[in-house]
Amino acid sequence: MPSALDQFASDGFLVLNGFYRDEQLDRVSSLIAQRKRERPLNVVVDMLDTGERTALGLLSPEEIETRRMKISDLYLDMPDIRQLALSSELLSVLTELLGHVPVLCNSLYLEKGSAQPPHVDALYMTPRSEEHLIASWVALEDSHPDAGPLEYFPGSHRLPQMIFSNGTRHFEPDEMPKWEAYMADQVKNAGLAKKSFSAKKGDVLIWHSNLLHGGGQINNPELTRKSLVFHYYSKTDAQAQRCTLEHLNRAFWMNRPPHPLPAAVAQKLLFNEQAYLARYPDVADAVAAGGFKSGMQHYELFGMREGRNPA
Repeated sequence: MPSALDQFASDGFLVLNGFYRDEQLDRVSSLIAQRKRERPLNVVVDMLDTGERTALGLLSPEEIETRRMKISDLYLDMPDIRQLALSSELLSVLTELLGHVPVLCNSLYLEKGSAQPPHVDALYMTPRSEEHLIASWVALEDSHPDAGPLEYFPGSHRLPQMIFSNGTRHFEPDEMPKWEAYMADQVKNAGLAKKSFSAKKGDVLIWHSNLLHGGGQINNPELTRKSLVFHYYSKTDAQAQRCTLEHLNRAFWMNRPPHPLPAAVAQKLLFNEQAYLARYPDVADAVAAGGFKSGMQHYELFGMREGRNPA
């Protein structure tokens, strides 16, 4: 039987069945649900249906419960998520596969399938040194085939990677159609077949930074597919980038600010409903008459474009 390292080198991924205990995952899920109810403004989310980036606190409770999104970087201030990502047992596997001390640098929480087209992580989180990036995916519940399962192409990590016009493998947005066509040809020529991960609660999938993967078609939008994704750089790469590292178990996590928000969204974080209505009586009258639900709604629709002060 091939070793975990041999299988990873050959296939570009490794499955750890039933790796986490239910009680550990249930606690993490409960803490995330609490965070969603609190709706903090310092938690960044990417909306999967529109591609927009915003803050969790700017979404209504209904939007949080119904829209598809990726909640970023909960690891930064949630110790239980850091412990999950850097558990001693998982670190043993990650360190062997990465060949270096891992540094947790990113986390994503999804409640529904991403439906994301096939991609490789090294496009967007390009490591300083080749193959100094690895990822893990943790199933927080059983994954139903109609919920849009995780999909991947075994062996695709060994395909030659396209060099963009910037001279690197880091993506250029305008050149992504060319990259997609290039990878489709590479997959076809190599005879690679797409696989779906029929995950059970507690399963873990670890993949190579160049493994082609994405989210399958969602046939039933009512179904959830709760999961956590973690990315890890090598310690040597993180140190070379002068990142702030915090020690945990036998590895590290990157202590950094949350992902930046678009300027228009950042302005909303400064919004003060009471001050806005006091500053602009015409808006206050319109809200009182039912023309707008709130000063915030007016600001989003008109006030920002008109240059009105949000506070």
